[in-house]
Amino acid sequence: MNEEEKRTGAERTQPRFDLGESVAKLTDVSLVYHGIKQETEAVRNCSFEVKKGEFTALVGPSGCGKTSVLSMLAGIVKPSSGSVLVSGKPPDPRDNLTGYMLQRDHLLDWRTIEDNVLLGLEVKGLLSDETRAYALELLDKCALSAFARHYPRQLSGGMRQKAALVRTLAFSPELLLLDEPFSALDYQTRLLLSGEVHSIIKRGGYTAVLVTHDISEAIAMSDRIIVFSSRPAHVRREIEVGLSGGPMERRASPGFNDYFDLVWSELEGGKGDAH
Repeated sequence: MNEEEKRTGAERTQPRFDLGESVAKLTDVSLVYHGIKQETEAVRNCSFEVKKGEFTALVGPSGCGKTSVLSMLAGIVKPSSGSVLVSGKPPDPRDNLTGYMLQRDHLLDWRTIEDNVLLGLEVKGLLSDETRAYALELLDKCALSAFARHYPRQLSGGMRQKAALVRTLAFSPELLLLDEPFSALDYQTRLLLSGEVHSIIKRGGYTAVLVTHDISEAIAMSDRIIVFSSRPAHVRREIEVGLSGGPMERRASPGFNDYFDLVWSELEGGKGDAH
């Protein structure tokens, strides 16, 4: 058996992306949290790049530093060393270049869905007739326009998360950051919503980075998977996903299990990484 035959289907099948310029780039980034009694090294010499229009998933052991990487991309946390760039400059939350969607929707119970969706624009001083119209258009695309005057308590968990996504996309961020946005949902809702979110992001041409513990979710949604080591996080491997279609079609693909095995082997191999 030659070397080509020995490779898994996931390793043989590589997509041919027609992606644009770099939207986000980390170069030799390290992050150390300073406590009263000790220091914690969360990230060490981490480097990767995200191209315009790309959907990238970050996977790694629990507590390895994935969310810390998102926080640096959002400009919430500054790296201890190295370079983090979004649209060619260090990220700053005030620049409105990144949108951050969390595990919980954090909708305000006393505001209607429409008012919740517009809240980010209000806070950022970006609310206008044009941005309001765009936000309402997104609500319609997410099949939520009929619920615009409802309150969060009147919506299901999946609908609330879609409203949170609209709120995040309303100011057209250059980079969308998703921190396990489906983890609080039941499995069926999670599958359905991941398909809807993937479709919205791809149709809208957004650039997205997803943090997830779910290997299957990463394969089903992303163009590329970045596998992190245990803490302090560094990139063990980047895997391009050569599957077509939406998340459900990908899950049914003959090559899906090959990708799962490949990612799993990298995670297993990273257990011995030095802390």
